[in-house]
Amino acid sequence: MLVLAIVGVKEVIPLVVTVVIIAFVFGVLSALSNRNSKAAERLERYSRPQSLAEIEDPRNKKERFQGLLETAKQLAQPLMPQTELEASELKMKLAHAGFRSESAVAIYLGIRFACFLVFVGIGSAIFIPQYGLTWEAAQPLIFFAGVGFYLPTIVLWWLRTKRQEEIFLTLPDALDLLVVAVESGLGLDAAMRKVCEEMKDHAKTLCEELTLANFQLQMGRPRREVLHDLGVRTGVDDVRSLAAILIQADRFGSSIAQALRVQSDAMRTRRKQLAEERAAKTAVQLIFPLVLFIFPGIFVVLVGPAAINILDTIVKK
Repeated sequence: MLVLAIVGVKEVIPLVVTVVIIAFVFGVLSALSNRNSKAAERLERYSRPQSLAEIEDPRNKKERFQGLLETAKQLAQPLMPQTELEASELKMKLAHAGFRSESAVAIYLGIRFACFLVFVGIGSAIFIPQYGLTWEAAQPLIFFAGVGFYLPTIVLWWLRTKRQEEIFLTLPDALDLLVVAVESGLGLDAAMRKVCEEMKDHAKTLCEELTLANFQLQMGRPRREVLHDLGVRTGVDDVRSLAAILIQADRFGSSIAQALRVQSDAMRTRRKQLAEERAAKTAVQLIFPLVLFIFPGIFVVLVGPAAINILDTIVKK
């Protein structure tokens, strides 16, 4: 603060910009040199190979995105969950949105921190040259920082909501096809494959989850665990109830086709009730647009000419 008082804000800003540019150029050059060193190492391995395994290094397949992954993990270190419960909750949210990778948490937190830095930089470039290092510049800068910090969270919530809604809307049709396939003599695994083949164009998310569950069954996992993971991984209540019904039918030896038919009828009834509920809410939800947007226009159209005539009459008198 003493330096700012002596030199002045206008003289300090070019120095700060210069330091930022130098740091950016240094980072770019470091990244390029690291890339060149990796290329030299790869060229040396190909020129004097010791074995075929050394040539076909599996790390080369991920080398293109390895730098981004490492950068995201380093940026995510300050935001990493401190307890296993927080980590599991974040993993579950990412899984509900369709991100099931082992490094999904680190990448998400790294993107969140990077977005925070970007918005802080944008706010600093806009408001500090205009207002200087004052409270007037700090207020919008804090707002920009908050927007940048919570923007990835909002995007994740939107992706998760849309994905769960798509699964909820396409599940009754998949259940109907599953019932037909099971009643025609197919097993549950073959019926799930049939559903994925027939509905892969208009129910991609649900078919992706069913394909993953079927793959786990083929790998030898118990059916109870696979169905339970399917319900937990999607985060949709109907899928969880479906998984619970199939687990009970498999445990007690009851008819899977009958259980699927009952669940399909229940889901269609629920979807119909949800549609009726939304239709009943429409009348109440239309009040606010009517009062705020439509009624003022009608009032101006109906009362405007009469008000103009009244004003003309008063002025003439």
